[in-house]
Amino acid sequence: MHKAAALLTSVWLVLSPAALSHAKPVLEQIREFAVREANQGVGVDERYFYAVDNQAIGKYDKKSGTLVKRWQGEKDGPIRHLDGAMLMGGKLYAAHSNYPEWPMTSSLEIWDADTMEHIGTHSFGVNWGSLTWVDFHDGHWWMTFANYDRLLGPGRTPYGHKAATQMIKFTPDFMMAESWVLPTSLLERFEDMSNSGGSWGPDGFLYLTGHDPAELYRMRLPTAGSVLELVDIIPMNVRGQGIAWDRSQPGVIYGIIRATAAERAAGGDHKVTVFTLGNTP
Repeated sequence: MHKAAALLTSVWLVLSPAALSHAKPVLEQIREFAVREANQGVGVDERYFYAVDNQAIGKYDKKSGTLVKRWQGEKDGPIRHLDGAMLMGGKLYAAHSNYPEWPMTSSLEIWDADTMEHIGTHSFGVNWGSLTWVDFHDGHWWMTFANYDRLLGPGRTPYGHKAATQMIKFTPDFMMAESWVLPTSLLERFEDMSNSGGSWGPDGFLYLTGHDPAELYRMRLPTAGSVLELVDIIPMNVRGQGIAWDRSQPGVIYGIIRATAAERAAGGDHKVTVFTLGNTP
């Protein structure tokens, strides 16, 4: 009986939530593609990934990395600064703002994912900051409106103050339901920038990125109050910017590496990087 009890206790310790909480998440890179549009963000569906630049989106085959279609905005057109993207129902939704202009305005821009034609928009006007990412989860839209400590705009003042960055939950018809701010421990890692990417993971956690750090932040909603909780910091071969979970391949996440000016001058390009998420005891 004593041996059986000991065995059951050991099994409980291995399988209990308390024991599992000590497992550390780790990313394993499985693919990498050189992609000229991978300057701001990335979206993904069953067959393709979509690399996002300020005024351009490239649609690429997930297996070969071959360019399939490309949308290019007009240099002086209404679309100025695209960021994170997500795919749903045959449509590509991309966060958009007028960064670094003042006052800050934001909109959600919509494309037909098949034809890559721009088919719709929803304007948020001057409200919460610069829209940097969008996702649809649990029957609601989730978006972050970033603010920055970088000195921009009239009088070279902080561009909204990064502490004012907030993630907002919207109803399907874009009515504001709830909102949260980021913890100070996370804001400090962004220096004078802010939260650039976000996507809900298959494990129920929210995952965020900054503007530059090679890190992925596992977050959760608080049980009380208005501050998101930072659960884990996971090293990731990205340079901040947009991320996207592949909903057709649970556990696979896409990110980007924005090439530096020196790398581009030497013939390098931006990259899309692909990872699987696992746990290390």
